[in-house]
Amino acid sequence: MSETPRPTGAPAHQNVTFPSAGTTAHGYLALPPSGQGPGVIVIQEWWGLTDHIADVADRLAAEGFVALAPDLYGGNVAHDSGEALRMMQDLPVSRGVELLSGAVDHLLSLDAVTSDSVGSVGFCMGGGFVLYQAAVDPRVSAAVPFYGVIRGELPDFSGLKAEVLGHYGERDAAIPAESLDTLRETIRQQSGITPDLRVYPADHAFFNDGRPEVYDPESAALAWSSTVEFLHARLG
Repeated sequence: MSETPRPTGAPAHQNVTFPSAGTTAHGYLALPPSGQGPGVIVIQEWWGLTDHIADVADRLAAEGFVALAPDLYGGNVAHDSGEALRMMQDLPVSRGVELLSGAVDHLLSLDAVTSDSVGSVGFCMGGGFVLYQAAVDPRVSAAVPFYGVIRGELPDFSGLKAEVLGHYGERDAAIPAESLDTLRETIRQQSGITPDLRVYPADHAFFNDGRPEVYDPESAALAWSSTVEFLHARLG
């Protein structure tokens, strides 16, 4: 298999702080070579704000977006799945949504951001948060969950304004195929929006090129190219 093609360009990036949910939040901000573009939030896996997530932000910046990856764990990164599970469970969904709302506030306040709404791209835990956030925040107009894990009940999607493009692996034991049917129909019935949920011949976390045991370059490349096209179509 060939490696996932990386976009050309030299995005600028920096660690940033901003007020969010009554505290000072931290994040990783990547700017496109032009210095401005539509805004996209990048939401971490259950591991934390890792190099992989920063790399995704850089890749989005190289495609012309201003990408902000907020740190939902306050600087902590898990080193094994048990620690990751504990850290995820210690972050209530409501608190995560609060922190993401502050990240959207910050992103839209930047002079570099040319869009009036934002895209949201997330992975695993972050993919679930993409849907939780989009369900309550009309400023999210493009939602892209990668193998998004929903904890407990599905959110109420009656306030959803975002178009949804989802990426899932057919061998993902954590997200069985029938759950996608339920998710698709729930979103359609509650919001009138029919999500585009795509399934690839791959495992959970197939986009994470830092995990060779599950990374699938061909599926990752297809998911990436469709994500970039979708974000440009929705955000400019």
